[in-house]
Amino acid sequence: MPIDVCQLPMVGGHPVLDLVNTLERGGTAPHDFLSDSSALLRWSVQVGLISDAEADQVCRAWRDEPAAAQAGLDAARDIREGLYLVMLAAITDADDGTASDPIAAGAALVGLHQRWSGAAARGRFVLDSSQVRLVYGTVPAMLVPDRIAEAALDVMLTADLTRVRRCPVLEGGCGWLFLDRSRNGSRRWCRMADCGNVVKARRLTERRRAARPANS
Repeated sequence: MPIDVCQLPMVGGHPVLDLVNTLERGGTAPHDFLSDSSALLRWSVQVGLISDAEADQVCRAWRDEPAAAQAGLDAARDIREGLYLVMLAAITDADDGTASDPIAAGAALVGLHQRWSGAAARGRFVLDSSQVRLVYGTVPAMLVPDRIAEAALDVMLTADLTRVRRCPVLEGGCGWLFLDRSRNGSRRWCRMADCGNVVKARRLTERRRAARPANS
C-alpha cells in the first residue's frame, strides 16, 4: 500500500524540489502522491507553504466549488512538471543517465512565468515595517498553487542551480532531485540512510558472491 504524501521524506532542500519528488517517474506506471486535492492540501501544510488557518480557508473554498479544487491540483501538477524539466536542464553532472531537453526546459520556463504572473496578479502589496512586500495567496481557491508558484520563482532565482542533483538511477538510486549543500559538493544520494545504504549493501553482497569459490 503506497504511503501518504505527508510521509515522504523531505530531502530536496527546498519545498518545490520536494514537490517534484511527489511523482515517482520510474517504471511504466508512475505513481503520483498528489492523488487528489486533499493530498495537495495536506502536503502544503506539511512543508510550510500554508498555515493551518489558511488550509481551513482553502478547504472551505474547494468544498464550495469542486471545480476550483481540481483547478488548484492541475496548476500544482503543472508547476511541478515545469520545474522538473527546468531542473533537469540545470543538472550539469550527466553521468546518472538523465537526459535534459533545452527546448522543453525553455517551454517550461514560459509556462512557469505564466503561473507566477497569475499568482502575482492575485497578490497584493503590504507595508511591512520598513519595506513593502508582495503577499501571494489572497484568493483562497488559488492560494495553494499561488504559493507554489512563488516558491518555484524563489528556487529558480535564489538557489545555486549548479548544486541541483538527481539521486543516480543507474546506480540504484530513486531519481529524486535535491540541492547539494555539502561543503565540497560531493553529495550523491537523496539520503544516505535510504538509497545510499541500500546500494552499498547491494554492492557488498555482489562482491561477496563474486569472491566465493566456484564449488561453494
